[in-house]
Amino acid sequence: MPTLDSLEELLHDEMRDIYDAEKQLTKALPKLAKKAGASELKSAFEDHLRQTERHVERLEEAFEQLGLPVRGKKCEGMQHLIAEGDDMIGEAEDNATRDAVMIAAAQKVEHYEIATYGTLRTWANLLGKTDVAALFEETLEEEKETDQNLTSIAESFVNEAAAEEGAGETEEGARKRGRAVSVRHPRATAAEKRNNGRSRARR
Repeated sequence: MPTLDSLEELLHDEMRDIYDAEKQLTKALPKLAKKAGASELKSAFEDHLRQTERHVERLEEAFEQLGLPVRGKKCEGMQHLIAEGDDMIGEAEDNATRDAVMIAAAQKVEHYEIATYGTLRTWANLLGKTDVAALFEETLEEEKETDQNLTSIAESFVNEAAAEEGAGETEEGARKRGRAVSVRHPRATAAEKRNNGRSRARR
């Protein structure tokens, strides 16, 4: 990695990083939409995919305004967030739990992007690049809206449905354990009767 010895170089480097991150998201979001169980969540992912495509275009415009080549660099932070989310989603067995996991994973991504675009906006303003800062500000607000929308979906029904699904599995497990006990119990009672009979015979 080249040495970064000025705020302007930091700005350019971070732009390349988030450009790659957004590109990764354009591939990840259709997969999330396909796996979503709730129609509201599916629509949220599809809407954010369209937003993400606009974010890519704004970054390309920012590169052009700064006289820079449109080029990304591998964003390992986003790569790890997506991989972690994929692992968690793969372990979820029912739709409600999977939706809750997908929202959690997506919001981690949103918070990463909110932090990044907030920083880019601040740096651009400090460098007097107000037009570029305005592009970052527009994307930042959309990222915040997406985060709030995901929170609303989670709190309105997804988290509760996942909790009920988990409680249902727990109750089912308890019933199975109860049936197992009831099967063993008659045999234990019969054995006790035989033992009691032998004791009376000896007396």
